[in-house]
Amino acid sequence: MEEEEDEKKGISIGRLGSHSNTREFIDGSIRSHAILRTASIGLGKYKPGWKWSLHAGPQTGRPSENHIGYVISGYMMVKDTSGYEATVGPGEAFEISAGSDAWVIGEEPCIALDFIPLS
Repeated sequence: MEEEEDEKKGISIGRLGSHSNTREFIDGSIRSHAILRTASIGLGKYKPGWKWSLHAGPQTGRPSENHIGYVISGYMMVKDTSGYEATVGPGEAFEISAGSDAWVIGEEPCIALDFIPLS
């Protein structure tokens, strides 16, 4: 199999958007991911009104994880556990600690990548 051969050569390739690695949230927003050797890369397409604590957290049964993100389009508000909030928009990268919350602001979907190191 080609993927196994690539992995043996030190190359890990994943595909975002396949049905086997896509999750639909309660509100219909979607996130797909690819698991590589040292990180999971996610691509989220979050609808206006999407909020982690309302539409994702209840599905996972746990608080959000620490992760790094990059917004491609739209806007998201992120809130850390101390209550500090910041708006993140197109072309901006962010890192958010575990237990934080995030939600889409405005009438446009937010499309973002996220990166989670694998231990």
